[in-house]
Amino acid sequence: MASKVYFTDFTARRENIPQKLRRLMITAGIKNIDFNKKYTCIKLHMGEPGNMAYLRPQYAKAVADLVRELGGKPFLSDANTLYVGRRKDALEHLDAAYENGFTPFSTGCQVIIADGLKGTDEALIPVNGGQYVKEAKIGRAFMDADVFISLTHFKGHGASGFGGCLKNIGMGCGSRAGKMEMHSQGKPEVNFDKCIGCRVCGKNCAHDAIFYEGGKAHINEDVCVGCGRCIGVCPMDAVVPMWDEAAEVLNCKIAEYTKAVVEGRPCFHINIVADVSPNCDCEGCNDMPIIPDVGMFASLDPIALDQACVDAVNQQTANKGSLLEEAIQEAGIEAPVSDHFKRIHPDTCWQAGLEHGEDLGLGSREYELVKI
Repeated sequence: MASKVYFTDFTARRENIPQKLRRLMITAGIKNIDFNKKYTCIKLHMGEPGNMAYLRPQYAKAVADLVRELGGKPFLSDANTLYVGRRKDALEHLDAAYENGFTPFSTGCQVIIADGLKGTDEALIPVNGGQYVKEAKIGRAFMDADVFISLTHFKGHGASGFGGCLKNIGMGCGSRAGKMEMHSQGKPEVNFDKCIGCRVCGKNCAHDAIFYEGGKAHINEDVCVGCGRCIGVCPMDAVVPMWDEAAEVLNCKIAEYTKAVVEGRPCFHINIVADVSPNCDCEGCNDMPIIPDVGMFASLDPIALDQACVDAVNQQTANKGSLLEEAIQEAGIEAPVSDHFKRIHPDTCWQAGLEHGEDLGLGSREYELVKI
């Protein structure tokens, strides 16, 4: 059965964009959710410093203001990253969020890093029907919320094809161990060139999986449980995930993590298709958008929402000078260009995540687009 996805473009002649987003949310049915005195998580990516493609804080404020008006207690949230950067622990993550404009003064609500100081504060959530994940490792604050709202910058992604609603929720809500489980088989490794043998990782390993030879740390994979704690505490960023998961399986695991997050509570989803960069906002820089801005989408169905957005992107002409235009030109004029994300990231398999999510009961790839 087709799900409804609501859409509005960026024309703003009688109202501004945040006002139009508010109207979109109301038309899409957000008022049907009981927010009265409910803790409401607004999950978004607040951008790696140096990246300029992430969503402006005004989008988050529009959502938070409406939630508060409906009686809810909104907060913005994301989880710490698995890779090296400015959002690896909660302190730096908050600094980065504030630097990019996500403060209580600009958004009207607090920012909470869901998986704690070092990315290890997690809730273990069963995945009903999970094929790859039986128990998802989710940042605890995400699961403490009574209502969950995803606010997503829709863009390309080098591993998952595109970063949409499912990527924002599934990968974005995973703790450090959860992210490692999705990206790999859950075991970290040591970059010996960076390791200084300080033994901090071993002191923080609860399973005695780390030993030292030749002044360098080594990890016993048979003992390691993949908690990721050693990644967070290494002062030299010498302990890293293996990044060995196949693209299809990665997207299926993201879908299963998404189910763990959203199942059993009211949820609402928003995708902003603007500044569609070829790569994720996790990178400390961004290339020019691959297509013109499209608009804002909202739905109660995360699968239908992502499908509608990828279809809308694929209907657009490549921006001149963009990575997409270069990829099309390299492929030759006769090459089909119906899948823009596959064109710029040929080794990815985004369809697998939506198909698997549909099989899990997350939603439907069939949708009715309602324009407002």
